[in-house]
This record gives sequence, structure tokens and C-alpha cells, in this order.
Amino acid sequence: MSEAWNNDQIAAFIARDIPDGAYVNLGIGRPEAVANHIPADKEIILQSENGLLGMGGVASDNERDMELVNAGKKPITMLPGGAFFHHADSFAMIRGGHLDVCVLGGFQVAANGDVANWSTGEPDAIPAVGGAMDLGVGAKQIFVLMTHTTKEGEPKLVKEISYPATARGACTRVYTDLAVLAVADGTFIVEDMVDGMTLEELQKRTAAPLKAQ
Repeated sequence: MSEAWNNDQIAAFIARDIPDGAYVNLGIGRPEAVANHIPADKEIILQSENGLLGMGGVASDNERDMELVNAGKKPITMLPGGAFFHHADSFAMIRGGHLDVCVLGGFQVAANGDVANWSTGEPDAIPAVGGAMDLGVGAKQIFVLMTHTTKEGEPKLVKEISYPATARGACTRVYTDLAVLAVADGTFIVEDMVDGMTLEELQKRTAAPLKAQ
């Protein structure tokens, strides 16, 4: 098997698969990289919970303005025509069903589309759900970007989530460092894998049945 995909490679796959003209929220952390990989021939309108619409990519050192940040407090750029607005208006947009796609990080995704991305349930874990629950039910599609297994090698793609749920039945696609999968009819459907990976090898790293496309 060749090396696993890095986060920029995964982010580029996601940017490729987001429909032209979509309104999209990028979750804090790994998903933020998607902003830097949007193809030049696509118009994708990025939204942030703190009240931004029309974000560009992450700011370079000479573009950095600490009064212009995304929900993860990282300096970003704005595209011509971008807008700033109240936090409450941002969540009205999210809860009103006006986002086509949200890209979230994840701790677990179940074969029925359940997503857990804010807590492992450990007693000393810091609650950090943020706007993820609103996005999980408000966005028309949820894409999850995560590693295929934990650092200890435990599968993150499972039959049923064991961590506190962020959203039930919401995930439609999963992008990991080993594969791209659709979630449909209670099944993970493998659309792509790293070079040299077989379906059998991927299944060993997955705690739910896989199906070839």
C-alpha cells in the first residue's frame, strides 16, 4: 500500500466534489483546508458561523488581519462581494436550511450516517460542540473529513457510534486518509482508495461492512 493521503490531498478531493454554486460551511480544524483547494472554474460560497459569507482561502503572512478570522480564529481572506453580518443572522442561515454542504471533522461516523465529532465522552473531555449540532441538522449534506482510524488503530467508521452524537443520519460522504466513501442505505460505499489498497485491507480497518461502488 502506498502512503496515506495527507490532509491537503483529502481537502482537494472534497473541493472537487462540492457542486458548483454551493453554499458551504467548513468546520474548525482539518476541514478549513478545503478553502485553499477550490478549483478556479468553480464558484463555491463559503460561510462561517461567526458571520462571514464569501470567504477565500487561509491568509498568507502578508495578508494576515487578526480582525478578519473564521470560526476557528484563523486569519482568512475575503472574496470580492463577501459580507460580514451578525452572529445571530449566521445561525438563522444555518438553521433555516440555506447551506448546501457542511464539511465537519469527526471522531466516528456510523453506516446509517450518524456523526460524532465533539466529544469522546471521557470524563475529562472539554465540551466543544460549538455550532456543529446546528450545522448537522441545518445543512442539506454533511461531508466528514477524518483519519480512517484513531492513533491507536481503532476504526472510526463503525456500525453504531459509541460517542455522543452530533447529528443523526446526517452524513452523506466520508473522506479519510485511506478512502472516499458515500453513505447510503445504511452502507459505506467505497468510491476511491489510496494506491495499492484493496477492499479487503480497507475492511480490516473499518468496523462496518463496506461495499464497492
